[in-house]
Amino acid sequence: MNQSTSRCGEQHSHTLEDLGWAEEHDAAFSKYTGPYVPGRVACRQKTVWDVLVDGGSITAGISGALRKLGRFPAVGDFVVLLDQPEAGTSTIVDILPRKTLFARGASGRESTDQVIAANIDTVFIVTAAGHDLNVRRIERFLAIAHSSGARPVIVINKSDLADDPASLADGIASVSPGIPVIPISAASGEGVDRLDPYLPPGTTVALIGSSGVGKSTLINRLMGCPVQETSHTRDYDEKGRHTTTVRQLFVLEGGALMIDNPGLREVGIGTAAAGIAGTFPDILELAEGCRFSDCRHEQEPGCVVQAAVRDGALSAARLENFHRLMRELEFERDKAEIGLVRLEKKRWKEIGKSARDIWKIKGK
Repeated sequence: MNQSTSRCGEQHSHTLEDLGWAEEHDAAFSKYTGPYVPGRVACRQKTVWDVLVDGGSITAGISGALRKLGRFPAVGDFVVLLDQPEAGTSTIVDILPRKTLFARGASGRESTDQVIAANIDTVFIVTAAGHDLNVRRIERFLAIAHSSGARPVIVINKSDLADDPASLADGIASVSPGIPVIPISAASGEGVDRLDPYLPPGTTVALIGSSGVGKSTLINRLMGCPVQETSHTRDYDEKGRHTTTVRQLFVLEGGALMIDNPGLREVGIGTAAAGIAGTFPDILELAEGCRFSDCRHEQEPGCVVQAAVRDGALSAARLENFHRLMRELEFERDKAEIGLVRLEKKRWKEIGKSARDIWKIKGK
């Protein structure tokens, strides 16, 4: 095999099972025989991908067929590589089925989704004590996590700077029923061991959150050594700059895998209703009592949700955030439908052109 030192890290001695490989991957890979090798994407560097394989890592491009189809591997993907030692190259020829994914709408006329991370089990929504601790922002991150199919955990970093860390957790828990809320200090290590139950060997965790909340510091703490650059936050607004510039998968000391990603915080909630349902179960439960089944909870008569706001049982700000995310969800759905229509028109144009070319040949 053409192994080389990974651009995103050093060589490793992990097995595929250590990297999250499971029986379903064996089944998907079983159709490949010959010079094919399975692996997991650790990071992307422009036009090449660093792939972790059994006992090492290699750098590979992708096949022309995948490129033509617009199927580009994402960090966390399990892939099939064609190993060609005589040519000194390895090529990614297939992407195995994904169990979960983060995706965002790509720019352009086709409005197709761009997958940016795949096969994630748990999402750590990292916020920090101080100005970043914003309930509305956390609700949005929860919608992103739920729509991906992964399990969310809220991590309040820099809790040592708060007078009462427990009250911070209680305030967040009130708008995130059933979601673990864990205050920690990545810098000092205080409370980091509370994350252990969510980091069993072979599972994959992704970090999302604003810049400056300490995601890179947390990875360094969990890795037991500095692998990510960190920076200080500004004093006047406690915000920082992005120090992570490449999506990357790390294998932690305890055997879990973690994806640090500079773009995940910008991902839309996508077209999955689960993002809304998992984030606002209280509103959806109230909505079952509304007079009309298609009530939008705005000015309709007999709206139980609006009545709950008037009675003080539901926060007006929480309902407004629900409306905002619902509008975004509807927009994403409309955009996807428009994209499908355009794609269908493009296909019919190509079919028509092919038919005209055939008739020209026959006419000759």
